Amino acid sequence: MPAPLNRRFSVAPMLDWTDRHCRYFLRLLSKHTLLYTEMVNSGTIKYGDKDYHLGFDPSEHPVALQLGGSDPAELAEACHSASDFGYDEINLNCGCPSDRVQRGRFGACLMAEPDVVASCISAMKSACDLPVTVKSRIGIDDLDSYQNLLDFVGPVHEAGCETFIVHARKAWLQGLSPKQNREIPPLDYQRVYQLKKDLPHLEIIINGGITSLDQAEQHLQHVDGVMMGREAYHNPYILAEVDRRFFGSTAPTPSRLDVYQQFLHYVERQRHNGIKLSHMSRHILGLFQGMPGARKFRRYISENAHLQDAGVDTLYAALQQLNTQPAVTDR
Repeated sequence: MPAPLNRRFSVAPMLDWTDRHCRYFLRLLSKHTLLYTEMVNSGTIKYGDKDYHLGFDPSEHPVALQLGGSDPAELAEACHSASDFGYDEINLNCGCPSDRVQRGRFGACLMAEPDVVASCISAMKSACDLPVTVKSRIGIDDLDSYQNLLDFVGPVHEAGCETFIVHARKAWLQGLSPKQNREIPPLDYQRVYQLKKDLPHLEIIINGGITSLDQAEQHLQHVDGVMMGREAYHNPYILAEVDRRFFGSTAPTPSRLDVYQQFLHYVERQRHNGIKLSHMSRHILGLFQGMPGARKFRRYISENAHLQDAGVDTLYAALQQLNTQPAVTDR
């Protein structure tokens, strides 16, 4: 039996952001943070290119696959495929509020149908030996009372889900964009704390608006784990301290330059495989955030990475835009 996953700190699944190149990069900063894929529709796995949608580098472990869908049989088939690919966890998205996701009958709208979610969880667990978790909001539309949250969690737990990742905002399914749904509904961390207090046998992970490791430590006084989203993407070096602060690691903290240099080797390999530089370099724009010349560094990559012959040399040149120019070896 594999060791239980440590979900004390994780990076959220973010559509169009946490692809395999992003996850490889983030893993260079933290060895223990649990990483999540972008949401993948279960139908896409059934009918699409499994290697493309499910493939990942072994160094990404621990890594979880987030699925979208509401068809138990289709989700079960996706879980079976995910197990074959070696994922560490499968997560069902019950929190995304976008219109496109709602039309597919998955995401946050499923919070109004806990019995459907329970059927999905039961089928998913029957199809694989991986832990199956759920990511949700604290409520949707007018189904936003604490009792509504309990009414969702209860049947889903009875179906076999032991871990709930809860974005501490309700979602408005009509009238707000996904971006607005991350900003306008007020955060209610106390409701997530209360969920853990009332259901101590469940693993409760809190998500939403967390922008510092100090905040994460405060949340961990009340819940089992913290999931950070956009801050980890825009300011990725924040992850460099995670292993020491949350996982007891005594390994040296990687420097920004160490991480950059390791990613250059990855880029070189991927360019030989025909991957465009821009598909990879967009994920590292925030690595030098707060340092002199960081804006010029970002601009250089943004203006040059899309060019036909852009490659590792482009990233070496970008590094020279920093006002303090560290040397990079093994060029």
